[in-house]
Amino acid sequence: METLTTGQLARKAKVNLETIRYYERRGLIVKPPRNESGYRQYSPEDLLRFRFISRAKALGFSLKEIIELLSLRRDPGMTCNDVKERVEAKIVQVERKIETLEIIRAALSGMVKKCTGKGPAGHCPFLQELESREKGKE
Repeated sequence: METLTTGQLARKAKVNLETIRYYERRGLIVKPPRNESGYRQYSPEDLLRFRFISRAKALGFSLKEIIELLSLRRDPGMTCNDVKERVEAKIVQVERKIETLEIIRAALSGMVKKCTGKGPAGHCPFLQELESREKGKE
């Protein structure tokens, strides 16, 4: 069976060495066996797991959620519907983030329209708006 060193795994998975160690500490991957020289020996399955984690992260899943997804696969009592429910919950989170980002964009666009781009930065309507909003919160 082909094994990979930490460096080889990092290159193939496109992560840095600290990420590998961090995932081990968090329980996303199991600590691999070591060879006679003390080097960690990762399996091809470890590489697949790293790719799974990277894809899930790219879709917005947190490490906690990824651990949960990985545990669903190992639990024989879990079904595809259990996975689907998690994905649907993630969609709801993404939709909420999109709504929040749209509100932020509208606020920023409104602030930018107030600025002519002329004059000293100290009198910039955008900066004054931020300052006045902060004072209002105190």
